[in-house]
Amino acid sequence: MRLQLHVLAYNLGNFMRSLAMPKTAQPWSLTSLRDKLIKIGAEVVSHARYVTFQMAEVAVPRQMFADILSLIARLRAPPTPTGGADGIDVASDN
Repeated sequence: MRLQLHVLAYNLGNFMRSLAMPKTAQPWSLTSLRDKLIKIGAEVVSHARYVTFQMAEVAVPRQMFADILSLIARLRAPPTPTGGADGIDVASDN
């Protein structure tokens, strides 16, 4: 089980490095990727309506972290079109 988790973590890191890294972070090894992105400390601050993570900008600059998050968001599949507001498929000839 432990070996499977290590293999999964390695594949996830390699996947992230190849598809969701900005050009400036492409030469990073998996170890530096793990140290700079995953092992960073953050303080969780919760308010009445939202939760924020306050992180130090020592390991990864704010803009690079924002670029990584936007690249990850682009990997999501676009939503499938659904019917109109009344649930009737707009493309059908019913």
